[in-house]
Amino acid sequence: MKILRTIPEVRSAVRDARAAGRTVGLVPTMGAFHDGHLSLMRAARAATDLVVVSLFVNPTQFGPTEDLAAYPRDEARDAALAEQQGVDILFAPEPAEIYPDGFATNIHVAEVTEVLDGASRGAFHFDGVATVVTKLFGIVRPDVAFFGQKDAQQVLVIRRVVRDLDLDVRIEACPIVREPDGLAMSSRNVYLDADARQQATALNHALDAAAQLHASGERDAARIVAAAERVLADAGIRPDHLELRSNDDLSPLTHVDRDALLAVAARVGAARLIDNHILIAEPAATGIRPEAHQRGGE
Repeated sequence: MKILRTIPEVRSAVRDARAAGRTVGLVPTMGAFHDGHLSLMRAARAATDLVVVSLFVNPTQFGPTEDLAAYPRDEARDAALAEQQGVDILFAPEPAEIYPDGFATNIHVAEVTEVLDGASRGAFHFDGVATVVTKLFGIVRPDVAFFGQKDAQQVLVIRRVVRDLDLDVRIEACPIVREPDGLAMSSRNVYLDADARQQATALNHALDAAAQLHASGERDAARIVAAAERVLADAGIRPDHLELRSNDDLSPLTHVDRDALLAVAARVGAARLIDNHILIAEPAATGIRPEAHQRGGE
């Protein structure tokens, strides 16, 4: 595996691969790898010939009170894990490589960034995500880019960027990877002490309770959300948001007559955690259980 630091180095390596007729996969990350990240690398390895993983803690998606300085960083560990997954290139640039002096461009996606995390964290977050991912697409020119379904709103934002800007890249959203007790894997889980770690399992339990109610035939959005709210309240968790929205465009739902995203964000101990379940509109007709979509990204 090559560790590359500059944009020209990456472009040269990708150019050589394309000249040999190889397809290119990209896994954008901020490091602190866990099995969610590794599952994306494995998916990229299985689907493409040249696997590029970016390792860049993107400063523009952090607010002034958020955890940029404290965000976990261990490049040597991450590089070893990436190499074990068969990654070909680890692109680990310095901030000045991505944002040189005079950088003045910002990509803002309307509507889908204005709710859920966009409402609770601020528009800057998804502006930062959209801008850096678009830069990575321009640098790597991947055939396929792999993202984790845990960041469901981020996936929708990136899909909208690709659609609106006619970018020639396919977006692959991979399933959430969970700990044995159901907690979604996250780089921020390292911030949890033992008590908070146990409390955090309520996020997935709450989503499961709502999904089970939906699977039983309930279609009223308020009742489905209320089932999750009760579990969180019993665990002493007050969410930043807990909402049921259309899985296509994040429009609000009062009745679940289409595929829906049930998304939660909450501060548990020292960490702000997110999770989600996708509720399939007619599970009985499709033969797919809602929870089947939650096992398996980031």
